[in-house]
Amino acid sequence: MSVFTHPALFYRGRDEFLSGTVPFVLDGLAAGEPVGVALPGEHLSWLSGELDEDARQQVHLVDMTEAGRNPGHIIPGVLREFADRHEGRVRLIGEPIWPGRTTVEYEACAQHEALINFAFTGRPVTVLCPYDTEGLEPWVLDEAACTHPELSDHYGSWSSRSFAPEQVVDRYNQPFPTPAEIPWVLSFDRTGLAGVRRFAGDRAAAYGLGEERVLDLTMVVGELCANSLRYGQGSGVLRTWREDGAVVCEVRDAGHITDPLAGRRPASPTQLGGRGLLMVNYLADLVRVHTAPEGTQTRVYFDLKPGARPARASRGS
Repeated sequence: MSVFTHPALFYRGRDEFLSGTVPFVLDGLAAGEPVGVALPGEHLSWLSGELDEDARQQVHLVDMTEAGRNPGHIIPGVLREFADRHEGRVRLIGEPIWPGRTTVEYEACAQHEALINFAFTGRPVTVLCPYDTEGLEPWVLDEAACTHPELSDHYGSWSSRSFAPEQVVDRYNQPFPTPAEIPWVLSFDRTGLAGVRRFAGDRAAAYGLGEERVLDLTMVVGELCANSLRYGQGSGVLRTWREDGAVVCEVRDAGHITDPLAGRRPASPTQLGGRGLLMVNYLADLVRVHTAPEGTQTRVYFDLKPGARPARASRGS
């Protein structure tokens, strides 16, 4: 059977989590299906602890708090990276949304969950997504029903009546709020790409970003600005500031990204181009994009202190 399936698992506590995930893993192994699991640290330990040594050796285990820190990295760098290495049906567990995600992270996660439905169209892949009903807000669970065609809990499963992934992608494709801190601003055109990278790197270093991450940030900014020159009518504006423990760089131009999966497809070995936005998703701690016919804003976040996060996601914040 080559049908893609994408169920959400609503669980309350450790026991319900394990009763919904462990059989999924073991049934897959029994059927000879490759199994990949990407969960936040504690949940990864829960599941791993329930598997015997042989099963643990067969299952690909990933800490989602690291691999999925930027939700834009999950499809190409976690889910597709595993699925593309195997033929036949593949089983995956991915939990990108957990208590403690910030509002801006959640918006990226919701779009990610919606886009999974298009990233695996027609492929024999099952992606099970657990949702913590005790730790997450009710509206987050309601939105999970919009991004998953099938829902389940400790008592059974049912079809979602509100499945509408395109609406979720659009819902979070909105103009960004004005920064609380006055940003540094630099306009650029085809003559100033090196200066743009230097400008961003100098500001990031002044804010306290480490040397290696400054190099990553300048690569990301350089790629975004090069895309502005290529697709955004030859010019753009870079803004940078500090926000909630992160350095933020925003590139604005007159281009319009029409492919919702841009930057979320793994690059093939023979591919000549199209790696720029993919690289951005691999290097940044968070990437947010607002695109419309009149132009595109891309914000990238680089954490000053990795692992430190402000308050959890909430509506209207």
